[in-house]
Amino acid sequence: MPPVATSTTPPRAISRHLRSGPILLIAFAFAVMADPVSSVAYAVEAALRALNGDLALLLPTMGLVVAIIALVIINYRQLVSRYPQGGGASAAVGEAFGDGWSFIPVGALVVDFVLTIAISVSAGSSAVIAYFPALAPYRLVLALGLVVLVGGLTWFGHLGRLFFALLTIAFIVVAVAVLVFGLWAQPQPTGTITSTPGHAAPLAVVLAFPVAMALATGVEAPSSAIAQLGQLNDDGRRRFGRITLMLTLVVVGVITLGIAAEATRLQIGIPPAESTQIAELARVAAPAPLFAAFQFVTALLLLSAASSSFQAGPGLLKALAADVSAGGRSGILPGVLGRTNRHHTPYWGVVVFVVLAGVITAIAGGSDQELVLFYAVSVFLSFLAGLLAMARFSWRERRIGSLLLNIAGAVVVAFTLVANLSRGLPIVSLVAAVAIAGGLYARWVRNGRPAGIRNAAAEAEEEPDE
Repeated sequence: MPPVATSTTPPRAISRHLRSGPILLIAFAFAVMADPVSSVAYAVEAALRALNGDLALLLPTMGLVVAIIALVIINYRQLVSRYPQGGGASAAVGEAFGDGWSFIPVGALVVDFVLTIAISVSAGSSAVIAYFPALAPYRLVLALGLVVLVGGLTWFGHLGRLFFALLTIAFIVVAVAVLVFGLWAQPQPTGTITSTPGHAAPLAVVLAFPVAMALATGVEAPSSAIAQLGQLNDDGRRRFGRITLMLTLVVVGVITLGIAAEATRLQIGIPPAESTQIAELARVAAPAPLFAAFQFVTALLLLSAASSSFQAGPGLLKALAADVSAGGRSGILPGVLGRTNRHHTPYWGVVVFVVLAGVITAIAGGSDQELVLFYAVSVFLSFLAGLLAMARFSWRERRIGSLLLNIAGAVVVAFTLVANLSRGLPIVSLVAAVAIAGGLYARWVRNGRPAGIRNAAAEAEEEPDE
């Protein structure tokens, strides 16, 4: 039973209790899942495009995607248990194979953050254009403007996990309302619908699901984000991390499968250029005010996902640039990237990510569907590294059940990665991640191989002292 506040209970003790209870859990869990939840805005449509508009195969494809996410999340519960201080895949890889190898997931994270910003602002632009089609000719300008706007707002500090949690909850509530209204809506064929996926049904699903694995980006976030929970002990962080992982699976799974099933029933195919599949679904399923609310919360959630990466990305650069002589580790990046303003924002790091995300957005023409193929590659490289590290731990500790689970996860993740790379252009993401990892490794060697570098991802998540 929780302690009851009395007149003799110190105010600070009351505050600490509230910050470590259900309110903190809700704020943490729903803020961290903003990225994977926002991914439903483009991942389901990406799968349908890969299926050439065959709605009959959409639900099986997304079912396979959710099943793979479940496998990854089950494995990452092991990672959370092992590293309650945070660190995720980079901490695991560094311990399993040596600090130098931890740069592989770190390089993948940098690419992932850049692509998250680019695809989120592009999808946010698409959500706005779907409601205001007259803005379609200005898609790229709108997307680039949002990159600068979100990056600029980050300059003044972040609004806190509770704000992001509320945005995620608002999207979930409105999305569920749309799906409920859709149960009574009449089918209204919209967009491009075919019955010719280009291959036999099983092969078509196998070839299409890797594209939609963009939905998996962010599901690993709790394994690093628990470093934010300085007010909890290790057991508390483990508990919050595990609960967040499972909540993410339930929320993302239900909304994704609900959208896929309802799009199939209502016959919502590949949308026209000025719209999106989920916008067309909401337009057909819900009354006009609910459709407007859905587009509004979708755009805000996508921009919050971009904002989250604008915090995490520069934070990672700051952790790599920090000169922590007292802790025995020197920075391996130029010190300028570790400089912060009075809002604790590493402002030069923000500039780096504004430029990189802006360039990627411009190359893609502000189209989220152009970026989906590249998006899943970097995060699956990080997944693969983390799963291989966990398999090594399980082998050393003779935990056969965990070893089989780790190997199964690694095989599925490797297949997904290879399937995406086989499409050709997505190899750019892999090359970029490996190049960044190689560059960081070279600087690490040049600086005398300082110890503790595997914990940079955890340090990036730690909240600054006020």
